[in-house]
Amino acid sequence: MNQKTLSQIQKERENKKLVFTNGVFDILHAGHVQYLQQAKDLGDLLVVALNSDDSVRSLNKAPDRPINPLEDRMAIIAALRCVDYVLSFSEQTPENLIATLKPDIHVKGGDYTPEQLPETKIVRSYGGEVIILPFLTGRSTTSILQKLTSATED
Repeated sequence: MNQKTLSQIQKERENKKLVFTNGVFDILHAGHVQYLQQAKDLGDLLVVALNSDDSVRSLNKAPDRPINPLEDRMAIIAALRCVDYVLSFSEQTPENLIATLKPDIHVKGGDYTPEQLPETKIVRSYGGEVIILPFLTGRSTTSILQKLTSATED
């Protein structure tokens, strides 16, 4: 978490709706892009927080994840037109970042309900909103990796 970036976000967000989302974003695909565009459409500024490499490993995604290191993942997400800021966090969930930034809207992908997210309580405590966006069917990093694995086994 970069303090300079956090203060930049706080300065720029004045009179603007801040949208926050987080995730691994390991191998960027159409589902990620659609999701981030939809998140941006909900407000004025979109902040995307990425799990650190150690954090990804602690989530039990797979022993060889992430495929791309944090710096590469951050550079790719930052290059998207819809993304205003990219941060990272080393915990399993972005609760500390959310408590600091207090986004107006916290967005997650369709495999969750607000009640399943530990950060929901924090967001609602200051009057923020949690929105779950649907996934783009058939698009996931896991399915891409499975296709690559089966292609190399043939």
